[in-house]
Amino acid sequence: MSGGAKETVVVGLSGGVDSSVAALLLKQAGYKVVGLFMKNWEDDDDEEYCSSRQDLIDAASAADVIGIDLEVVNFSAEYKDRVFADFLNEYRAGRTPNPDILCNSEIKFRCFLDHAMQLGADRIATGHYAQVREWHTETGREFQLLKAEDGTKDQSYFLYRLNQAQLAKTLFPVGHLYKRDVRRLAEEAGLANHDKKDSTGICFIGERPFREFLQRYLPTEPGEIRALDSDKVLGRHEGLMYHTIGQRKGLHIGGIKGNDTAGDHDAWYVSGKDVQKNVLYAVQGHDHPALLKHNLTATELSWVSGRMPHTHWVYTAKPRYRTPDAPCEVDAVNTERCEIHFAAPQWAITPGQSVVLYESRVCLGGGVIV
Repeated sequence: MSGGAKETVVVGLSGGVDSSVAALLLKQAGYKVVGLFMKNWEDDDDEEYCSSRQDLIDAASAADVIGIDLEVVNFSAEYKDRVFADFLNEYRAGRTPNPDILCNSEIKFRCFLDHAMQLGADRIATGHYAQVREWHTETGREFQLLKAEDGTKDQSYFLYRLNQAQLAKTLFPVGHLYKRDVRRLAEEAGLANHDKKDSTGICFIGERPFREFLQRYLPTEPGEIRALDSDKVLGRHEGLMYHTIGQRKGLHIGGIKGNDTAGDHDAWYVSGKDVQKNVLYAVQGHDHPALLKHNLTATELSWVSGRMPHTHWVYTAKPRYRTPDAPCEVDAVNTERCEIHFAAPQWAITPGQSVVLYESRVCLGGGVIV
């Protein structure tokens, strides 16, 4: 990352250590760097759970130490229309969405990118742990999205919807570094956020209880919890939207025996939902067959290269962010749907989550599980 003395790069400064070091590295490499702080949520900005004010203070402090200008832009209206509305619709339908993926494709690499170009930027940069590689093919050049060097922090899963035009304008300056080295560089540079805790969870919910937040926007609809194997009523739920496939905590049905083969003390797990009947189904035991699937179907497909993957080739895929890469084949694919078959059964495949396909370190794209 050098030779950018004539290039202007607008860096998305979040107030965290990763984006701060991204800006620092670009400045050291000779780029003209401008920081941009995105405000994406303001419904309860004055409450204890929202950290945006402190994040802005931290971003301004980092910009001052690095010696770059900082601009603040409000994308709250766009976020609410393009990300949050979809988030609520998915929960109403009984699915479990991943709003961070939509935020990246619609806000950070669309609204932010467009705004940066209007400011006269040549490229944008973020503190994501991922890498971009320019790859020359027989038909021309192609930009590939690669996993980060630090596999424990890799965020390519959240970026699978990025396209060629977006990747061509994007830099990930910390993608080749390990987190420990990022913190070390920040401390050496005198950045106050060098030991700031990583943000977790969904940005607009913060540290507040998830159920408390959802109740503001979606009415509770109590219903029955039933055993999948026997249809026996085990208890009641307050709303299907509060539960996801594979969930164990919060069911309040521990110690009830479901069938003759399950032990009295085996934990219960959410195995499915019947949205029409408002019934939550549960099974007993972590390795119950209902929680293990060899196949899944995905829609809302997005391929980084613009090309669909080959069928019956061996790839790996992540059916959710924290799962290890699992060997698989694409059984069928068209513009609308993709069928994926895993070599080994995958636990708690969840509608609404994204499945992301890889070929070695290259993120090919993916879709939303149905």
